[in-house]
Order: sequence, then C-alpha cells, then structure tokens
Amino acid sequence: MFKINGLRWWIIGLIGIATVINYIDRWALAIMWPGIAGDLGLDKGDYAIILNTFMVAYALGQMLSGRVFDKVGTRLGYVLSLLVWSTSSMLHSFGRGLVSFSILRATLGLGEAGNWPGAVKSNAEWFPLRERAIAQGIFNAGASLGAVVAPPLIAFLFVAFGWKVTFLIVGSLGFLWLIPWLIINKKQPANHPWITNAEKHHICDGKDLSLTASDTKPAPGAFGVLKYRQSWAVLMGRFFTEPVWFFFMGWLPVYLYDVYGFDVKQIGMFAWMPYVGAAFGSIAGGWFSGRLLKIGHSVGFARKGAIIAGAVLMVAGLSGTIFWADTPLKFVPVLATVLFGFQFSISNIQTIPSDLFSGKSVGTLAGIGGTVGLSSVILMNFIVPIVTRNSYVPIFTLIAIFVPLGVLSVLFFGKNIKALD
Repeated sequence: MFKINGLRWWIIGLIGIATVINYIDRWALAIMWPGIAGDLGLDKGDYAIILNTFMVAYALGQMLSGRVFDKVGTRLGYVLSLLVWSTSSMLHSFGRGLVSFSILRATLGLGEAGNWPGAVKSNAEWFPLRERAIAQGIFNAGASLGAVVAPPLIAFLFVAFGWKVTFLIVGSLGFLWLIPWLIINKKQPANHPWITNAEKHHICDGKDLSLTASDTKPAPGAFGVLKYRQSWAVLMGRFFTEPVWFFFMGWLPVYLYDVYGFDVKQIGMFAWMPYVGAAFGSIAGGWFSGRLLKIGHSVGFARKGAIIAGAVLMVAGLSGTIFWADTPLKFVPVLATVLFGFQFSISNIQTIPSDLFSGKSVGTLAGIGGTVGLSSVILMNFIVPIVTRNSYVPIFTLIAIFVPLGVLSVLFFGKNIKALD
C-alpha cells in the first residue's frame, strides 16, 4: 500500500500554507487602504471601525470555531473555515463604504478565526509532546511568511489591476488550497492509509492508539476547562501578549503613511521586512523549548523559559521604537526584534492547551484563549486613533508594559503545566 514518510510534516506544511493565505487575505485591506480611502472618501476613524469589526468577529470566531473543530474534526473544520473566509475576501471587491466593508470584514474574521484553534488541535493529533512547539512554530511561521509575502504581492496587484481585482485574485487562493488538503488529510494518524507504522507509533509516543483514532474519552467543555488554574495561564498570557502582534498587523501600513508619508507602492516595498524576523522567531521558539525538553527539563520549564526569553526581546525592541528608531531604516531592525520575540513566545503560549488537554478540549481552550487575547486588541484599536494624533509613542509604551504582565500571568497561573485530563 502507498505510504508517505513524514506525513505529519505534510499536514503541518499545508496548515502553514493556509496561514500564509490567511494573512494575505487579511492584509489586503490594510496595504491598499490609502488607495481605497481615496476612492471612497474614508478616513482613519473609518479604518478603526472597520478593523475593530473584523477583530470582534475574529475574537468571537476563535471561541466558536474551537468548539466546531472539536465537534467535526480538523479536516472538515478547515474546509468550512476556508470557504467562509475566501468567499468573504473575494466579495471585498464589491465594497462601497464603511457599512459594506464592515460587514465583509466581520465574515472574513469569522472564517479566518478557525485557523488558530484548528492548528493547535491538529498539532495535538499529529505530533508527540516534544514536537508540538516546533510544529506550532512552523504554523506561526506561516503567519510571518504571509506578512512577508502580502505587502509586495498586494502592492504589485494593486498597481497592475486596482483594488477590486486584487481582492478577487487573493480571495481565490483559499479555494485552490482545499484540493491538496482534502487529498492528503484523509484521516487521523491511527487510521490514515498512507502513514507508516513507525510514524504512527512515534506520533502516539507510547499512548493508546485508540485515543488518537477517536475522541471517545470524556472531555471537559468550555466551562470545564476554565475551572483549571493552568487554563488561565493561556487566557491571560494571550490577553497581554496579543496586542503586540495585532497592533503592527493592523496599523503598520497606517503608521508608515502617517509618519513617513508612504504610498501603497512604498508600503508594499517596506512593510514585509520586519516580518522576516517574526518567521525566524516562530521556528526558534519551538526549537528552543523542544531542546529544553530533549535534555530533560519539564514541560513547564521549557514553555516558560521560551516565553520569558521572547518577552525580553519584545520589551527591548519596543523600547527601541520609542528612544531610537526615528527613521525607516532604524525602524526595520527594531521591529524585527519585537516580532521575533513575539513569535518566540506566542508559539509556546499557544502550545500549552495541547500540554494540558487531549481530544475534544484542545480546540476549545485554544479558541477561548484566542477570544480573550483579541479582546485586549479590540480595546487597543479603539484608543489608537485617539492617542496617536501627535505621536505613536503612547501606544508603543502601552504594549511594552503589557508584555511583562503577560509573563507574570503565565508564571502565576501556570505553576504546574502538565496533562490534566
């Protein structure tokens, strides 16, 4: 019978590609905003409303999709998620103003949200404990790679075809991705016809294969996972850490336009550069905690060590944006340091749900964690237009203060990270 060596890496590779597409669709509006705003007579206040409409839907979608993925499985869950977000992305070409773009961003957010709890759940199914952080790092590298690819790609398409056709082109990518996903991801590891026996036993790592084959074991639901102290390490860690990434993801093009007067073409040439650092941080954070596990440290020590190291880099970089980076050329390496540190940390925070739970609770906790994390992002987006009228220093200072609070939350609530169910 036909077999594929390293099938688990094909699965996480496909999820990484889906994440690249996710970020191309997400960034399209931000990159093209100066052109769209000029055509439709919109301003920064309108952008904040549209952005927050996306974030509210995205936050709710994280929690809802976590339960959906736990119910229908990762294979079908990704199909549903891709269909919703890709269709929404294409329909942006028909946007005509604040209301229509807000509605389309809401449906885009609901669809795109499934990618995150889906990836965490898939990693719990396809990777043994010691490899989950590096798998999560590969997944998160897809987000960084998407942020690298999106600005020049979208700027090129915008210059060549305009914003309406650009939305149609980038929105179609998700439909193409579904073809290899449905072909390769046939079943879970215990029953997949293409998996080798050696890889099957490696994935299950000595556990009962039937638990990987079916989620029949009773598992706590949304309220059940929240009764555990360790779950709150994920929730509060993400609450204080997520604003770092999402501020730059949502506002970097606007920042470049406001501070340096960049147009769409210049934004496309510049905005991708710092995300190269983020891509390396994703892989490095997963490798670092995996290395600590390999040499005999506990899961808690490995995860917390990586989270703390990433936080130090984030604070150092954010301090640089305030006190040193007064030109675009200085801003690039400083922001690359911030984003490297963020991905170094967050890939380990996002892995904790699979350290604590198995089966049908992993996606649930990951989804709730995403919702809680994004709630702070939504609050931040409301205040950005207010506090950045004269300078971006206040918002850089705020998110720099949030980083150590995130670390303290993980240390306080996650005193003993171990399997709970």
